[in-house]
Amino acid sequence: MKQILASALLVMAASSYAFGQCSEAEKTKLQTWDGALGDPTRSGDRAFLQAAYADDYVGMMPWGTINKTVTLDNAVRAAERNKSNPAGAPAVKFDYYDITCTPTTAVVAHRNVSTTKRDGKEETSYSRSVHVLEKRGGNWVLVSNAGSPLDDAGAILYMEREWNDADMRRDAAWFERNFASDYNGISSRTGVRTNRAQDIEEVKGGKIKTQSAELSNMSVRVEGNTAVVLGVNHVKGTDDKGQPFDRRVSFTDTFIKRDGRWQVWTSQGTLMQPEGAMVSAAKPQPQ
Repeated sequence: MKQILASALLVMAASSYAFGQCSEAEKTKLQTWDGALGDPTRSGDRAFLQAAYADDYVGMMPWGTINKTVTLDNAVRAAERNKSNPAGAPAVKFDYYDITCTPTTAVVAHRNVSTTKRDGKEETSYSRSVHVLEKRGGNWVLVSNAGSPLDDAGAILYMEREWNDADMRRDAAWFERNFASDYNGISSRTGVRTNRAQDIEEVKGGKIKTQSAELSNMSVRVEGNTAVVLGVNHVKGTDDKGQPFDRRVSFTDTFIKRDGRWQVWTSQGTLMQPEGAMVSAAKPQPQ
């Protein structure tokens, strides 16, 4: 077990080496492999699982460790239970993958979104998994993994990533689902105050196109049913006249928890000046 964890730490610490060895094609293969492992149609296939898990596999659970035999037995029982009660079976999705690898070792991390229905009400829970794999006999096998539920702060930070992705896809349904009914925003471009309907309409028919969006300097504070996120969003795209833009926005987003789920309540952004422009503005001008 110590050797397994040491290998994982080595892969994550030596990032320059790991990324240099892990091509996009290899990352795609690893993500496909991981998706197959979580596919509900294969989760009860003992022969498939037998080949996917290393014989010396060790799973890290909150209460301790489990071996391959126990893991496979649990997976098969869960699959049989879900098959007998499909309406009660959770719908599980994996997203936001972070993958690093060398030719023989890989670390695959991702978010898990599990949705179930209880008494006719939909409930969603979030967790994070980290898998350690080794290539043996030319095939990837799982040697260890760990997972834990996401707390409110973690779930909200992922919502910020979802928000950027929905903006790039012009996914109005995401905003309809996640913007509170009394949402208000202040545009970083115009300073104009907007409401939920206006922002959703902009997503549906606006001419501004976001091509890339990268979050940084993120922090979140949760107090009861309210949360505040501070961060910087580096956005590139084309404006309403088709001209390219490249801007950084310092933002404050407020979330509120209603009916058991977090929703965007308010959002305010401030356009950041390029560093060169800030230095120039601060420099005394010759008389």
